[in-house]
Amino acid sequence: MTKGFADSRAWQLLTMLADGEFHSGEVLAGQLGVTRASVFNALAEVGELGVVLHRIRGRGYRLARPWQRLVRDEVARWLGNEAGQFDIEILPQASSSNELLLQRAKLDVANGGAPTGSVLAVELQTAGRGRMGRVWHSGLGTALTFSLLWRFSCGLNALSGLSLAVGVAQVRALNRLGAQGVRLKWPNDVVTTQGKLGGVLIEAQGDMLGPSTVVIGIGLNFTLPAELLRKIDQPVCALDEICSAMPSRNQLLASLLHELALVLREFEQGGFALLRNEWERYHIYQGGQIRLRMPDGRNVSGIACGVNDNGELCLETRQGVLYFNSGEVEGTAR
Repeated sequence: MTKGFADSRAWQLLTMLADGEFHSGEVLAGQLGVTRASVFNALAEVGELGVVLHRIRGRGYRLARPWQRLVRDEVARWLGNEAGQFDIEILPQASSSNELLLQRAKLDVANGGAPTGSVLAVELQTAGRGRMGRVWHSGLGTALTFSLLWRFSCGLNALSGLSLAVGVAQVRALNRLGAQGVRLKWPNDVVTTQGKLGGVLIEAQGDMLGPSTVVIGIGLNFTLPAELLRKIDQPVCALDEICSAMPSRNQLLASLLHELALVLREFEQGGFALLRNEWERYHIYQGGQIRLRMPDGRNVSGIACGVNDNGELCLETRQGVLYFNSGEVEGTAR
């Protein structure tokens, strides 16, 4: 990985090339006040980041795909009156937005810790993580990856089902934006019948009796170019496949933050129980035959009966209804 890429000339050039049009090396160099050789050398770095760049003699440089930059003021505009409840920072590049926000959350607010509503969005996340240590693959402008910090007065033992509640917020936001067929897969995937659209990674700090702090990491596929698909080992889909009118990435982030704030306040008042029925309406396997692959390698089969108030999966088996708080679900979408 290119050292210090987020602060480098290469990043400035990628921003200038974001429109997907050809820009001559001479013009780019003039805008930056450098030589054409400096432009050439800087753009030689971007291949390490999976960025596809076309170079044509006499025409200049062009990104294979334009990308929509995240702009703080634009997100705030979409949030309107709600913008004040979020402290949004957009980073060009980071290994993991969750890791960075967790570091900022270690102190309480009185001692300089990040407050509720702190948001870190990353244009290019180089070491994104999913549940159980899986890698989250994304490229420049192909996904929306961000983390939200939220402080609860309750303890860690009252946060059962939080990842499922976050899933409800995501479906609400995507439905508002006109996405079709968005469903949820237990415990924390946003899916369609085509495959995985996004996921959630929640990491918590605090005491069992309170207070507690969570960092909610969200990744959603915006587009899935061929070079990115080759790295992914499961069925996936992207927002541009299920939206007739695509939102901007700034609008998408604002919509998600709006719904997350509503759901998190609702969760703090009454826990996941208040959102359980809605989650089950979105559950892609609800009432269907599934197989649950356990962490120890065992498989349990049965009918998916939904979830309980703690977010545990309810499975009707030959031995009766059993409850699970971990495992990988396989089944046929209903």
